[in-house]
Amino acid sequence: MARNDRLIRERDHDPYKSGKKLRDPSTCTECGVVYHSGRWQWGNAPVDANRVVCPACQRARDGMPAGILTLQGSFHLEHRAEVLGLLRNVEEREAKNHALKRIMKVEEQDDTVTVSTAHPGLARSLGDALHHAYRGELEYHYADDASVFRVRWSR
Repeated sequence: MARNDRLIRERDHDPYKSGKKLRDPSTCTECGVVYHSGRWQWGNAPVDANRVVCPACQRARDGMPAGILTLQGSFHLEHRAEVLGLLRNVEEREAKNHALKRIMKVEEQDDTVTVSTAHPGLARSLGDALHHAYRGELEYHYADDASVFRVRWSR
């Protein structure tokens, strides 16, 4: 008997995710984030904590973002400080509970701003915040052959 349903396997989207469990506690030598109880979080690391580089710092060092938000159109140019302030506020809010959700880099070229993030969920949250605050057009794209989540906002 043929099955009409199919098993959908989730792809491993994050090549920076450690294949092995880290020693608990561990701390990032670059940003100081602590791996404890199975997750990265902000806090003070014990003196004897294992020293590693967290996935967000590895991505930043390698220049390999997990998410990319592209802002296009004239609106963000006319309201540059306000838009960038909104993006930083969203990053700060997200990073409180998810230490790896960070903006890696903001690049401006002509009428386009590109925001690289260390976590795909942050790129989505930034795009959602822009759309909620200023409307405009919002698109999401996750290519089958890539491990980068792309978000485009324009107005």
